[in-house]
Amino acid sequence: MSSLFAIIGLGPVELVVVAVVILLLFGNRLPALMRSLGRGVVEFKKGTQGIEDDSDEAPKSGPKNSA
Repeated sequence: MSSLFAIIGLGPVELVVVAVVILLLFGNRLPALMRSLGRGVVEFKKGTQGIEDDSDEAPKSGPKNSA
């Protein structure tokens, strides 16, 4: 992960400055923002689990001959 920041040109001091700016901008709304982000992740996981369950229940037999 540090190589990604090195490519972008962000060092530890710059990351701290970015974190402080984010806290200043979203300080009082940050818990609600993270809570809604967590709910979104949970819903996404439920949706992908539902897709996996549907594909597991699909018929595994070949095509039927209606001759």
